[in-house]
Amino acid sequence: MDFRRVNDRPNTFVVVFEPGEEAMSTLTAFAREQSLSASQVTAIGGFERVVLGYFDRDRRDYQPIPIEEQVEVLALIGDIVGDGDDVKVHVHAVVGRRDGSAHGGHLLEAVVWPTLEVVITETPAHLRRRFDPETGAALIVM
Repeated sequence: MDFRRVNDRPNTFVVVFEPGEEAMSTLTAFAREQSLSASQVTAIGGFERVVLGYFDRDRRDYQPIPIEEQVEVLALIGDIVGDGDDVKVHVHAVVGRRDGSAHGGHLLEAVVWPTLEVVITETPAHLRRRFDPETGAALIVM
């Protein structure tokens, strides 16, 4: 992974992933290293394989949707929320298969190929997530 700060008002980073890197763990580590507490994330690129997730309301957990083939990242959007080591990266992705079909969901894990080009823009407010027992999800607390 390589990155560059391209703006400082607001802090904006371009992060370019290398083939073979695991997207979610690398992005989370980057957010910790840069002490990001509230940021927006967008990206395009490709994955050699990916696991998306569908939030099952009854189970209150993500149902994994593995895609064991190369896909294009058509859209990736999400946020980074946290404090210090307690950083949460919440990202949704839409990926396209060879036949043009698209699949989307919460990004659980993904191996980059050939690249993933991410733009992270820090917001001025510090945000936190808290577990909501009614929905079973970690939601941003205002």
